[in-house]
Amino acid sequence: MKAVRRNSALGSWATRTRRRFILATGAALAAPATVFGQPKKIRLGYLSSNPPSDTEQAFHAFRSRMRELGYSDGNMTIESRHADGRFADLPALADELVALKPDVLFVYGTPASLAAKDATRVIPIVFAGVNDPLAVGLVRDLRRPEGNVTGVTTNNTELSAKRLSLLKEAVPHATRVAVLANPDFKPTAAMVAQMRSVSQPLAVQLTVMEARNVGEIATVFKRLLSLKPDALVVMPDPWLLSQRASIVEQAMSQRVPTMFHLRQYLDVGGFIAYGASYAESFRQGAVLVDKILRGASPGSLPVEQPWSYEVSVNLKAAKLLGLAVPQSLLLRADVVIQ
Repeated sequence: MKAVRRNSALGSWATRTRRRFILATGAALAAPATVFGQPKKIRLGYLSSNPPSDTEQAFHAFRSRMRELGYSDGNMTIESRHADGRFADLPALADELVALKPDVLFVYGTPASLAAKDATRVIPIVFAGVNDPLAVGLVRDLRRPEGNVTGVTTNNTELSAKRLSLLKEAVPHATRVAVLANPDFKPTAAMVAQMRSVSQPLAVQLTVMEARNVGEIATVFKRLLSLKPDALVVMPDPWLLSQRASIVEQAMSQRVPTMFHLRQYLDVGGFIAYGASYAESFRQGAVLVDKILRGASPGSLPVEQPWSYEVSVNLKAAKLLGLAVPQSLLLRADVVIQ
């Protein structure tokens, strides 16, 4: 598949200008860690709720940004642990990393972030891929987190309504929309509520179907055979992300247009996605890690909103679904897979 990246009209001019300014000034101030009196060898810990493949591109962006900030392979090592979707393993993996005494823990996903916070109140923690750090108890205040935790949110709760609107634009005839959600993921209820708030104005009836394991995903898709929805929304959730290949395959086999929150779903054949750019969020995380290594307290660094959001459309999937994606939507898409 060939992906074409475009500029999105959904991002404001002010946001793009601010991002360019931050990147430019960050690069100008970057210098090797030893210049600022830090240890010659920086050790970072990376803890992920998911398999390595789920965040491979984003983690590459993190390492790339760290190199731009002066942390090369010669003066930085990263110890990584991945739960591969088995969240019960996270406490032990977090303890392993804490025992290595890293200078900073960089963490992906809400379950991993909570496990890291439980494992240490001393080692600084920077998170990414967390929807609502306040609601789940990661921080006490977004502007001044206190403690040893800060990071970058995904804003998935606020974006849930926009996803349904974009799906309706892509599939105008959709009036019955199924929702695949993991009820054990804490932000799910708030995200579903956001979608319900716009479903009536969009003339869409929502049917929420819950899945906590592989067997329940199979049950959901069996129900879809009789429900015959016009479209499907897969809610943001680290575990559902780890099952993306199976979810996409089953949705496409039933010819159900599906909205996701990450482009990773489109890379395995999904139709459309809208959400924060995880690559950019990981780069943001690198900047926060750098500030901490230079002496900043994580508790004094405000939790950041994503620098950018992406609309991604897979035209190959659209063709298989028999859909003609509106030109107005394609013009606003950041990534078009052909």
